[in-house]
Amino acid sequence: MNTTRSKKSTIWDKLNWVFWFIFFSLGVLNFIYVGVVPGIIYLLLSLIYLPPFNFFLKTKYNFEFAPIIKIMIAILTLWFTLGVSDLFELLERAMR
Repeated sequence: MNTTRSKKSTIWDKLNWVFWFIFFSLGVLNFIYVGVVPGIIYLLLSLIYLPPFNFFLKTKYNFEFAPIIKIMIAILTLWFTLGVSDLFELLERAMR
């Protein structure tokens, strides 16, 4: 049973790194192309998925984001980015 938990942890940690990279990249792109405020917001959102930051929160403050909250934030943020954000429009114009 302990092996199953460690496999789930490893998969979840890898997913957290992937989502951190996605949101960090969106933050940098927003910072460069759209504005400072959206960039900072995305960079702060990326911290939710950074495993060392989660470890810090858990050890220092005994606080942990629930996986369902992380999933909901990822879905809503990506939906907003692809549907409403100025970044997608700027990148679409640059591709033409």
